[in-house]
Amino acid sequence: MMNGRNGQSLIGIAHLIKENNIEVRTMDIKEVKEGKKQYLNLLLLADEQENMIDRYLTNGTMYVLEDDGVKAECVVLDVGGGVLEIKNIATDPQFHGKGYGRALIEFIIKKYKSDYSILQVGTGDSPSTIPFYEKCGFIRSHIIKNFFADNYDHPIYDGGVKLIDMIYLRKNI
Repeated sequence: MMNGRNGQSLIGIAHLIKENNIEVRTMDIKEVKEGKKQYLNLLLLADEQENMIDRYLTNGTMYVLEDDGVKAECVVLDVGGGVLEIKNIATDPQFHGKGYGRALIEFIIKKYKSDYSILQVGTGDSPSTIPFYEKCGFIRSHIIKNFFADNYDHPIYDGGVKLIDMIYLRKNI
């Protein structure tokens, strides 16, 4: 394992292939062990209340995807019973649709498949997030009613939709 700057460890490399002209770019995915809050701007894209991020950031394992600068991040947490949960995953909006989120999910699956049987994610019932996870092979599992209303100090909207319930999706890995 190579050590990077700022308490990061280089632990994986992902490849992004463009369909039309078959351009291959190498991306580094690094674990962030110290200074996780330096990526707060990205974390807040997926979870807009900082005290909610604080609930999982310390105990979660954080990764950043670099491709000529940091483009995306992901935080995962062991929630028991052979289940690993994606607590936060976000891509800089100017780089949406480039495959960075999918590359992070594929990296997580490859890295953790020998230690966990299920990868899960909780999200709002949003027209932008649910289809992304379904395209990545996740299926709806269960719902926590009123999660956003009960846990956030203000209404949360995504894609013009007010989020109320937490929708959990799972994928066998």
